[in-house]
Amino acid sequence: MVPLLFLILLCCSLLMLLAWKVQQSTGNSSSVDVAWTFGTGAAGIALILAPPHAAHHGARAAVVAIVAAIWSLRLGIHILRRALAGRDDPRYAALKEQWGAAYRWKMPAFLQLQALSIFLLASVVMLAGRNPAPGFGVLDSLAVLVAVLSIAGEAIADREVARFASDPANRGKICETGLWSWSRHPNYFCEWLIWIAFALFATTGGGWFLLAWAGPVLMYLVLVHGSGIPPTETHMLESRGDAFRDYQRRVSSFFPRPPKDVAR
Repeated sequence: MVPLLFLILLCCSLLMLLAWKVQQSTGNSSSVDVAWTFGTGAAGIALILAPPHAAHHGARAAVVAIVAAIWSLRLGIHILRRALAGRDDPRYAALKEQWGAAYRWKMPAFLQLQALSIFLLASVVMLAGRNPAPGFGVLDSLAVLVAVLSIAGEAIADREVARFASDPANRGKICETGLWSWSRHPNYFCEWLIWIAFALFATTGGGWFLLAWAGPVLMYLVLVHGSGIPPTETHMLESRGDAFRDYQRRVSSFFPRPPKDVAR
């Protein structure tokens, strides 16, 4: 298993190096997120199915692999379509401006940290799929429900904001419809939920398998305090100003809840 883990880690590093090269040649940073998403799903599935695997070809392993594939393909294709449409990610543009000339070496180093995150999260998927507990229990069924809510919720949030942005009358405005009226970042919240699902799949294994809960902890820190919400909200404040400040006062940042009734 150790040689396999090392091989997967090496592949993750090379993948993000390739993403850096694509970013440099196209000028579109969305290639980074495409590589991260497809890479995480593929690495997780490979770690589930690779030998030694004879004892792990039960229902749980199959379901976890299918969940990982659906999550990765749905999100990866969504980001890829956005990249092919020429839409860049403002978070990376902000990093380029912030780092200045140091961007040439800081960005590749940053992407290697992302390669490490691919490896760590793929290991969480592995712990879920290789859980040796017999049968398919209540926690597994709960994990499937959470996974469905996560994937469907993120797809709905992406569709809602895309539909809003496609209407010229909404130019310069803020999407506050549907899920976006309960959370300022419902897509990030739903993304976090998928790692709750993988952790639930692993829980009945006990012992080392409980390390799978590092997945939702890591993603919460990244999304809420790292490269997710903070740079996104900085960009929105710069582009939307007081309208976004008002949105911040009324709508939860991450966890969905009814909006506050605050006088505008």
